[in-house]
Amino acid sequence: MSVKALMASILRDQMAVRGVNSLSPADYDEIVELLIEQIRELELSLAAREVADKHER
Repeated sequence: MSVKALMASILRDQMAVRGVNSLSPADYDEIVELLIEQIRELELSLAAREVADKHER
């Protein structure tokens, strides 16, 4: 099972626990894609900040 599929499964299970059952499998996949993209952007931002901090010292 791919990481994306695993994340979608976890998301689907957690949403169901909270009473959300109206999303399609494609919705879960799209949400996971957005989460992964946001994590990548955050990682890049943190890495850039770390490099900038090192240059300031």
